[in-house]
Amino acid sequence: MTRWVAGVVVGVVVAGAAVGCDVPPAPDAAPGPSGIRPPAPTVAAPPPTIAAPPSATKGPACPPGGVRLAEGAGDAAMGLRVADIQLVNCGTEPYVLEGYPEVRLLDRKRAPVEVAVQHGGDGIAAAPTGTEGDPQRVELGPGQAAGFGMVWRNLVTDSTVPAAEGWVLEVTPRAGAPRVELELRHSVDLGNTGKLGISPWKAAAR
Repeated sequence: MTRWVAGVVVGVVVAGAAVGCDVPPAPDAAPGPSGIRPPAPTVAAPPPTIAAPPSATKGPACPPGGVRLAEGAGDAAMGLRVADIQLVNCGTEPYVLEGYPEVRLLDRKRAPVEVAVQHGGDGIAAAPTGTEGDPQRVELGPGQAAGFGMVWRNLVTDSTVPAAEGWVLEVTPRAGAPRVELELRHSVDLGNTGKLGISPWKAAAR
C-alpha cells in the first residue's frame, strides 16, 4: 500500500513538472514613459505685411512747380461775381509770392477767352470786393496756402457781341514759375464786359 501511494505522488510530481514546461513565459512589461516629448510640427510664419507707400494714399501728385490751385468760396449778387482762388504749397520747400499773379482764362474747348485783367475792382464794382490792397510778400511753408480774389460782372451790354465764359483758369504764380491750371466748378461768366479784376496775393487766414 505504501509503495502505491509513493508511486502516485511521484507520478503527480512528474506530471506537474511536465505540464509546467508547456506554460509560455509571461510577456515583458510595456516600457513606461521616457519623459521626452516628440518635437512639435514646424508651422511656416506668414509673410510680412508691407504697408502702402504714402504717395498711394494721398491725393494727386504735386505739380512740377511745387504748388497747386484750388477753387475757394464765391458770391454772386445782382450780376456782380466774386471768387476766391487758393494756391497751396504741396512741395517740400518754402514758396515765396509777391505782387499779383498772372491770370489767363480758357473756355470749355481750352481756347483763350478775350478779357482785360486789371488790378483791383475799379470800374467793375463801386463797393469793396476784397480785391483791394497793396501787394505784399507772402512766404508759404509746406502745406500752407495763399490766395487771390477775382471780381467781374455777368453783364451783356452789346447784343452783337457773344458772351464770354471761362471754365479753365491758368495762373503763373510768380515770374519764371511754371503755369498752374485749374478746371473751375463755376464759370467766370463775363457776359461781354471783357473785364476781370484780381487782387494781389494774400496769406490765407490761419
